[in-house]
Amino acid sequence: MTSEAVTSALRAFVAERDWARFHSPENLAKSIAIEAGELLEEFQWSSEFDTERVRLELADVLTYCYQLADRLGVDPDAIVLEKLEITREKYPVEKARGRSAKYDQL
Repeated sequence: MTSEAVTSALRAFVAERDWARFHSPENLAKSIAIEAGELLEEFQWSSEFDTERVRLELADVLTYCYQLADRLGVDPDAIVLEKLEITREKYPVEKARGRSAKYDQL
């Protein structure tokens, strides 16, 4: 499924329920953080996790991310690729390969 297909499906879902009025950028950003917390909770206290529960929480995070991107009028694929290029410059392979250090410590 492409980002546009996902965005279209989300738009239809929200429109059917008349929820767009609640989806300000601020509210969507808050929802991303809340859902990310719920995703993190699946890993609390143990490295073992229920794959299905993690998938569902990840879907919630992605749902709000897609909705925020749509609300801001940005293409999710484009901004991810743009950020990847920025990160690629910060972490050149010859310095970063196999290391977890922050870019200013490479």
